[in-house]
Amino acid sequence: MCGGAGTRLGGDTEKPLVPVGGTPMVDRVRAALATSRVERIHLAVSPLAPATREHLQAAGARVIETPGEGYVADLDAALDRVEPPVLTVVADLPLVTGGTINRVLAVAGDGADARSLTAAVPVALKRRLGVSVDTAFDHEGRRLAPAGVNVVAGIDDDIYERTDPRLAVNVNRRADLEVAEALS
Repeated sequence: MCGGAGTRLGGDTEKPLVPVGGTPMVDRVRAALATSRVERIHLAVSPLAPATREHLQAAGARVIETPGEGYVADLDAALDRVEPPVLTVVADLPLVTGGTINRVLAVAGDGADARSLTAAVPVALKRRLGVSVDTAFDHEGRRLAPAGVNVVAGIDDDIYERTDPRLAVNVNRRADLEVAEALS
């Protein structure tokens, strides 16, 4: 998912193209996916990120157009174009690795037996790292934040909790970018 406007981050560069460690965030996520067991990668873009679309098309990436009406509407549009199960990863998760993605996939399962899964991290971890918390929920007595990595399979929605800084650093604000740079 790489079609958001990125208004909270500010600046003139579209958020997916903001570099972390000298590499645009979307390219870091693509590299992590390429080293994972994911078989096919589609990148969901929107009219809000035309430079990101051009960047990805120039790299030969499979691009799915979404309406740019918000994360949920864009996710729904992208999911209409692919067969489940589907792993979704946001482009502003620049520290994610192929190994981390593989662990999420292993918990979700394979093929017809796959279950829907939301990867989440403890809010306390995000606060300890100094990154923003925009959304949180309670699960089994703990306060968690969605990590931006999900498996959509249509059955048995579950929460996969990880205490993993690579899943905790979503770059939404300048302070988040500083943390990502320091950890990259």
